[in-house]
Amino acid sequence: MKLLIKSAKILDQQSAFHKQTKDILIEDGIIKRISSEIKEKADREIREGNLHVSRGWFDSSVSFGEPGYEERETIANGLDTAAKSGFTSVVLNASTNPVIDTNSAVISIKSKALDHAVNLLPTGALTVKSEGIDLAELYDMAQGGAVSFGDYKQPVDNPNLLKLALQYTQNFGGLVQSFPQENKIAGKGQVNEHHSSTSLGLKGIPNLAEELQVARDLFLLEYTGGKLHIPTISTAKTVELIRKAKEQGLDVSCSVAIHNLIFTDDVLKEFDANTKVQPPLRTKEDLEALIEGLKDGSIDMVTSDHNPIDIEHKKVEFENAMYGTIGLETAFGALGTIFSAEDCAEILSRGKNRFGLKASTIEEGEPADLSLFSPEVDYKFTKDHIHSTSENSIFLGSKLKGRAIGIITKKGFAGL
Repeated sequence: MKLLIKSAKILDQQSAFHKQTKDILIEDGIIKRISSEIKEKADREIREGNLHVSRGWFDSSVSFGEPGYEERETIANGLDTAAKSGFTSVVLNASTNPVIDTNSAVISIKSKALDHAVNLLPTGALTVKSEGIDLAELYDMAQGGAVSFGDYKQPVDNPNLLKLALQYTQNFGGLVQSFPQENKIAGKGQVNEHHSSTSLGLKGIPNLAEELQVARDLFLLEYTGGKLHIPTISTAKTVELIRKAKEQGLDVSCSVAIHNLIFTDDVLKEFDANTKVQPPLRTKEDLEALIEGLKDGSIDMVTSDHNPIDIEHKKVEFENAMYGTIGLETAFGALGTIFSAEDCAEILSRGKNRFGLKASTIEEGEPADLSLFSPEVDYKFTKDHIHSTSENSIFLGSKLKGRAIGIITKKGFAGL
């Protein structure tokens, strides 16, 4: 199949065509020609006003529900949503029922995405049924295609269990994830422990709950070696802890959820359950430190932390609502309110190598792994913009900048 992209501005700092407007011819998943004008006939021609193209975007934390929670999101619809949102590769959390904790479960999940343009990368559960008691079949899941191991939103309470996981996975280069929350400190907290939680009468989760867990995990990593990924950090001190750990040479990476770069706990005053996320929204000082950490590389990548929740578990009293927000559709537009188009493309492309993917560039002869977008579109995000089955978006009513158009990979074009 031949695809022809017309008059697209290339944003790829690794490419000789960076910031140049070119036609791009893709044949059978390979970039064949990049030129000022290509007149060759193609099976599909892609033209858009102010069209931009970058290396494919990557999301290290998405949940789709299937199997077990198909009413929230199926894999098919989730992948369609990812493509329309500009993502060529996504890491799927083990937040399913049953949990993805065996080789056969990993293979089954991957089989559901074989014909889709988006590359689906499963995370295997770190422990059996994500119960935090016994390690799951980590090596077997790696053989089946799992790219990391973690219990979604479940901290590893037992430090010896994390120690064993970090030691064991070194035999095959496995990446261990550890959610940053000390449950005994967090207690029954619902939101950030701050003046806003006090004024609203909601129980708070102090920064200490995250920072204590991260400090513990970094000590364990220093002792054991191995590869550790800390997903969705949220406090200024956590950024500093990870920055120092990297300076010491520890093999640690981390991500931040995009909504934690945009919102503070001040938005909680409306008691909107869509603002109930985990980790919670923090203060302006934390938000600014997260942005700075992303700029200086202390934070390796962003994530939408896409987590569809059905209306029965979200449109209820704040205290009873489940944590989580969808985020694929808003990822680019939200970042566009903070960063330039070039920076957005670079930030959204980060993290692939950490999860075992080779990052290609926009050059002739390279595999097509492209995100297509228009960066100068200002709009208010409404339910009409949602592609997910669930509508629990923290960004409803927010002003965004930039619209994803779709993707091109070796399996063709997918998108709007």
